[in-house]
Amino acid sequence: MIQTLGMLFLVVVLLIALVSLARSARVVAQYEKGLVLRLGRYRATADSGLTFLVPVIEDMIKVDMRERVINVEPQKVITKDNVSVTVDAVIYYRISDPVKATFEVQNFGYAATTLAQTNLRNLIGDKSLDETLTARDTINANLRTVLDEATGTWGVKVTRVEVQKIDPPADITEAMSRQMKAERDKRANILEAEGIKQAAILSAEGVRQSEILKAEGDAQAKILRANAEAKAIELVSNAAEQFFRDRAEVSKKLDVLRDVLAQQTKFIVPSGSDLVNVLGLDDKQVVPVRK
Repeated sequence: MIQTLGMLFLVVVLLIALVSLARSARVVAQYEKGLVLRLGRYRATADSGLTFLVPVIEDMIKVDMRERVINVEPQKVITKDNVSVTVDAVIYYRISDPVKATFEVQNFGYAATTLAQTNLRNLIGDKSLDETLTARDTINANLRTVLDEATGTWGVKVTRVEVQKIDPPADITEAMSRQMKAERDKRANILEAEGIKQAAILSAEGVRQSEILKAEGDAQAKILRANAEAKAIELVSNAAEQFFRDRAEVSKKLDVLRDVLAQQTKFIVPSGSDLVNVLGLDDKQVVPVRK
């Protein structure tokens, strides 16, 4: 009987030991850090893998180290020129120090959201509506800087802040739409007028170039015609000069012959002389002269 009770007690002790061992084993994922607490006091940080705790007196808090996002709910904000706009944002962050992120702030999501809303009101309140709509990148950068400085003591790194929308009231949106439409119509009219102007300039330039080319062609044609006429006149002049010079010589000879023959009835003309042709004499009328 006593031996049976001993065996039963031993089995119970072994079961309690196995259960305690099972409960003391903790598996930490790759993206987590394990904070080991002994009697409620932080003792160590466990990396990913299997970790054994002291049963009963130790516990573990797992902290997710991946980057996370918080949505900042839409809120009404008054701009510098007294226009009410609806603004929301998203905050991307990751935990850099799991100990501070666990023990330095109770609810980081709520704290970061409240801080972002407060700073959004301050940042947009210092700008006019037009500046707010065109300075989204500046607002994002300033808001990230402010949040990163504030959350540094909480062991959290704010990596990115994005303002999703900045919505003015419906009447302001309609007025802006009309203004943008008028601006687009204005640019379209300017571009159309500029196109007509350029077309007129190009057309006039084309006409001018055509007239210049035509005038140059006419001038070149006139020069060629003048050169041809001058050449023709030169040739005619040379031919005429040659012809009339020969005729003048013959005429001069006839004048001399007439003066000579005026006093004589007979005359001697050398055979083969040009005077034979001039006087129209043939070989029968010419008496050969003997030496």
